Parts: sequence; C-alpha cells; structure tokens
Amino acid sequence: RVRRVAAAGRGLTPRAMRDLRSLLFALYQIVVTVTWALLVLLMFWLPARPRFRFISVWCRLNLWGARWICGIRHQVIGAANIPSGERLPPHIVMSKHSSTWETLALHMFFPPLAFVAKKELLSLPFFGWAFALASPITIDRKAGTDAMQQIATQGRARFQQGFWIVIYPEGTRIRAGTRAKYKTGGARLAPQLGVPIVPV
Repeated sequence: RVRRVAAAGRGLTPRAMRDLRSLLFALYQIVVTVTWALLVLLMFWLPARPRFRFISVWCRLNLWGARWICGIRHQVIGAANIPSGERLPPHIVMSKHSSTWETLALHMFFPPLAFVAKKELLSLPFFGWAFALASPITIDRKAGTDAMQQIATQGRARFQQGFWIVIYPEGTRIRAGTRAKYKTGGARLAPQLGVPIVPV
C-alpha cells in the first residue's frame, strides 16, 4: 500500500501538483495571518515604525512559504539604483502590480512603506485589522478628485513618521507583460509633496 500511494503521488499531473501546492499555501497563509494579526493587535502601543517592522515579518513569512511550498523564485534587477543613505529624504515608489507577491517583496528592498490602498481593506477580518496598524494611506475611491487630497494629507503624515509611499499607477493588478493606462496621481503627488519618485 505504501508503494502504491507513493507511486500515485509521483503520478500527479503538473496541474494537480500546482493545485495541491496552492491549497497547502492557502492553509499556511490562514495560520500565519491569523496568528500574526493577533500578535500585531497586541503591539498597538508601539510607535509606527517599530510596529511596522514587526508587521513586515509577516511579509517575509509569506514569501518564505511561497518559495518552499509553491516553488516561486525571483530575480531582482536594478537594486543598486535604489536610493540609500542616512539622511535620505522620503520617496514615492511607483510600482507595477501583477500579483500580491510584489506587495510583500517590496518590503525587502525599501525603508518602511506606506501603501496607498482602498479603505475597504481595513474591514477584512484579521488581515484588515493588522493592516490598519501598518500605517497605510487609505482612500475612499468614491471621493473622486478629493481622493488626491486624502493621499497628500496622509502622505505628509507618513513622511514625518519616516515612511516612503507606494503607489500602483495602473490602479489595479495587471497581468505581467501587459500594460494598462497609467494614472497620474503619483506623478502629481510627487511635486506637491516635494519628493522624488522611484519606478519599479
């Protein structure tokens, strides 16, 4: 029987193996996210940056799971172009967005990041509760032109706390290798706040 089970496992199609890995990763994420969210809620009293660094460990745990459960590998090109230095002013990071992966991975290469996100995310159980403590810039998409002012007001506050801002100029996830119309919000925000842009 043991031999038959082993043989059946080896006989999985690539699609079945992918689905199995995805299921295992989803279960891993549930355990990690619920556990980490509860720990983050206990850290509400920490200042913004130390609290963010604790929260960003969750990103690394998910990247670790993606690597060892799903087999996702990555290559970084141009990391030497990321500005660095002790008295470096805050920047706006304008990044392509094709999956959740790069949202997690950006934490590995930049100072503490404040993501511009829709406020509806804050209502998600566990994830949203912890995300609210990660100092995001949350906007009401129905606000129209006022959304830009929301970003600018919250952006100044995040800069004062030592965060950089992340904006996805295409506005949503776009399949890798394709392009959508770029929105001008980040390009207008940078001169308004007097900060440079780092394209990713």
